[in-house]
Amino acid sequence: MHLSLRQLQIFSAIAEAGTTTAAGEVIGLSQSAVSAALSELESLLGLALFDRVGRRLVLNGHGRALLPEARALLAGMADIERRFSTGQEAAAPVRWRVGASTTIGNYLMPARIADLLEVNRQAHVDLVIGNTREVTTAVQRLEVDIGLIEGPNHEPGLEVAEWMDDELVIVFGERHPLAAELHHGADMTQLRQACWLLREPGSGTREAAEQALLPHLHGFAEVLQLGGTEAIKQGAVAGLGLACLSRHAVADLVALGRLRVLATPLPPLSRRLWLVRHPGKRVPASLRQLLGLPGDVFVDG
Repeated sequence: MHLSLRQLQIFSAIAEAGTTTAAGEVIGLSQSAVSAALSELESLLGLALFDRVGRRLVLNGHGRALLPEARALLAGMADIERRFSTGQEAAAPVRWRVGASTTIGNYLMPARIADLLEVNRQAHVDLVIGNTREVTTAVQRLEVDIGLIEGPNHEPGLEVAEWMDDELVIVFGERHPLAAELHHGADMTQLRQACWLLREPGSGTREAAEQALLPHLHGFAEVLQLGGTEAIKQGAVAGLGLACLSRHAVADLVALGRLRVLATPLPPLSRRLWLVRHPGKRVPASLRQLLGLPGDVFVDG
């Protein structure tokens, strides 16, 4: 058996595009060349990798098992080319794809990207922002080089490491019906009776708020679900309820006086932020620099 990376690249392209014609357009080959390469790969393996459904090729069980392995090998080859084409990683142009859940992507990563560009003008970072579930799925599918998430990872087979702690605060706006009272703080009864502004299920911000508050409140009397951190911030400004968010996320509106941090009898609230990577991906020096990683995190042999 003599498999080639080219065959795996073609296989991966077909899996993404759904037809040999579309795959050929992506990778610059004719439809007949793509079909021939797929036939040769299936012959070498002694297995069909796709079901033919009309004009489309749909991965079967064998193909679904092979796809993550093929992607990992192709990603490894891309890393080798990037590292050794100039002989010096620090001097080479780099382009990183970083997946980040909402708070991290919107409020923590822009400054880190700017810091990296100050010392390496050839670096380029594509920042893909989604909720925690979407980021871990992107890591699993090798669509990003590393993921930064606010909630637990539910995707199997990924490597997870602690990144940093993030302080959580409870905020309210001046239009809140109890704003005059809340200026002096809130007791547990008020917190338990409050309307809480929360993200959608699957969001790390939602899970963080629930993990921080529910052990003390034993439930939410009322929840208003809003589909983003900015929507929650503006909802709090409008007086729709209380919000439990990262201090980084609310710093701008707190500084402007449009939101106020609520004093409560709760203990200090925080959540852990996490790094997640596919086992087939390395974390080279420039990516470590971007994320501020110590040398013992994600060490490759």
